[in-house]
Amino acid sequence: MGEAVMADVQDMRSVLETQRTAFTAELPVSLSIRKDRLKRAIAMMVAHGEDFATALSEDFGHRSREQSLMTDIVASIRTLKHAIKNLDRWARPERRKLDFPLGLLGAKAWVEYQPKGVVGVIAPWNFPVQLTMGPIAGAFAAGNRVMVKSSEYTPGVSALFEQVAPKYFDRTELACFSGGPDVGKAFSELPFDHLIFTGATPIGRHILHAAADSLTPVTLELGGKSPTIIGRSADIEQASERIALGKMLNAGQICLAPDYLLVPEEKESAVVDGISRAASALYPSLIANPDYSSVVNDRHVDRLDHYVEDARAKGAEVIEVNPAGEDFGAYNGRKMPLRILTNVNDDMKVMQEEIFGPILPVMRYKAIDEAIDYVNRHDRPLGLYYFGQDAAEQRTVLDRTISGGVTVNDVVFHVSMEDLPFGGIGPSGMGSYHGQDGFRTFSHAKAVYRQPRIDVAKLAGFKPPYGAGTRKAIARDLKG
Repeated sequence: MGEAVMADVQDMRSVLETQRTAFTAELPVSLSIRKDRLKRAIAMMVAHGEDFATALSEDFGHRSREQSLMTDIVASIRTLKHAIKNLDRWARPERRKLDFPLGLLGAKAWVEYQPKGVVGVIAPWNFPVQLTMGPIAGAFAAGNRVMVKSSEYTPGVSALFEQVAPKYFDRTELACFSGGPDVGKAFSELPFDHLIFTGATPIGRHILHAAADSLTPVTLELGGKSPTIIGRSADIEQASERIALGKMLNAGQICLAPDYLLVPEEKESAVVDGISRAASALYPSLIANPDYSSVVNDRHVDRLDHYVEDARAKGAEVIEVNPAGEDFGAYNGRKMPLRILTNVNDDMKVMQEEIFGPILPVMRYKAIDEAIDYVNRHDRPLGLYYFGQDAAEQRTVLDRTISGGVTVNDVVFHVSMEDLPFGGIGPSGMGSYHGQDGFRTFSHAKAVYRQPRIDVAKLAGFKPPYGAGTRKAIARDLKG
């Protein structure tokens, strides 16, 4: 570990200690203080939204300004406003029921939601603003202090956070850090009161190991291969457009992007043609199109090209959606056309690893049970999508598959619903946040029981010397 990294690590440890000291001194954290921090976060996004959109485009090579403003800036502001609007309700103590007859004797029980302390946020590169501000919203609403480690793949965004955050927050409230894998590893090893990581499943395993030594509770928002099942009752034209929109947004670099399709065998051609037409209508050209984003770096371009060539070599048919007939062979940028793959199988890399780019494999099925069985034979995904008007089939898919979340008759949209928990299951993640679920993730649910003046222990037969009352209580509860 170099001297610069050592200095970063020492700085992070120092900030953690000062944040924890400030947090403890502030207890209890009033709702007015929490709302003030949320409002300052909104002010930061409003004042610097355009700056972040510019930084995002520079980090990606090109990223649509409108897309960045919608998915990173406006989405962050909506999340923060939702927290302010609902905080009073979220923070109310909850009365809980008591075992008979304690309630009659004057005992009371309730749950109080207390802040945990200092929350660590490790943000990814694909939506580096929104996936920083979303966890911050939940952590601030719960009354915590926050430390952020941004991705080294988006250095412009990371530097901007470090530049603008001090204008709105003292470092004891919010501190932002950047750096490479060594800094990230050291950050994940800090003894936070809670740590949330958004990123790839393999890195999530390392984060979990790193947090284990300090017993830091961890929320992992990972990814995986989110399937899209098209039922025989689906409106193919509508489904095609919605799938194309979800797949092409951010050039497919979304943890919830439809990763592969499962289609009825007789509808495969119609689906492929429909998606090709829809993608062409959404993006009539690609290279000079300001609406279409680049792949983030050369390593990911090479990875995606390798997936396609590996699939082609193993028998897949590759349909390139290039409506303007542009020469990508002579193009030295990182924009990539959508490539639809048919005749795919599990021997291909593209069906083994999360794609995270503009490649869409299509698999055929004969009966819906075959599609469900395929999903269930693989890791549980972050998202699952079903298209169809058959209510019984929809219910079957919902009942017989397990995923982090589901959108019916569209893709990705469940993540934008603030009142729905967002999270994965198994290899696609653990824990959830957003809205009230985020408030509770970053809070400690403290149980409180208040005993009445009456001697309950004696009445219940708990107090020695044990006698007839004790034996009667035991006999009563031993009954079937």
